[in-house]
Amino acid sequence: LMTLLIMLEAVEAQRIALSDMVKITDEVARIGGSQAYLDPRESFTVDEMLYAMIVHSANDAARALSLHISGSREAFVKIMNRRAREIGMNATVYHTDNGLPPGNGRQPDISTAYDIALLCMEVLKHPLALRYTGTELSYLRNGKFMLATRNELIKRVGGYKGCDGLKTGYHSAGGWSIAATARHGGQRIIAVVLG
Repeated sequence: LMTLLIMLEAVEAQRIALSDMVKITDEVARIGGSQAYLDPRESFTVDEMLYAMIVHSANDAARALSLHISGSREAFVKIMNRRAREIGMNATVYHTDNGLPPGNGRQPDISTAYDIALLCMEVLKHPLALRYTGTELSYLRNGKFMLATRNELIKRVGGYKGCDGLKTGYHSAGGWSIAATARHGGQRIIAVVLG
């Protein structure tokens, strides 16, 4: 969600465009975890990478976007932490640009349900946010690779009436988590459950 926020802010400020092509590097292709199996011989638009990252939880797409906007994962993580402080996410510390479990002596990302709710409120200020977080199914590679949401609440069949977005996540130490939003009678509700 923080990567989505940063990307949407960059689009709205016209620093990047949804049609910009995102280069896939060897580093992106090696990311692991949930992924869209991006290949260095490919390139995709920012728009396609946002769908892959949000709908399919593709860690490789998150890395590709972070490199596209900042040049390095370290620089992007600094942007993430700065933006978290600006929002008031005082119990949150990002160490990764993709949320994968830490390796090689690295620290895990840390947050709270309250901080994630603050992030959700900030993300929802952007009209394009629900376009990505509310999508049940999308495709890459001219329909050859399906991007299916892991957010059961937004699904047309078996979902929760009124739920129109946000994000799920899984981390071995943190467990299954969800940040969901629904609109009922003119009110928007955000629910966050971690672990």
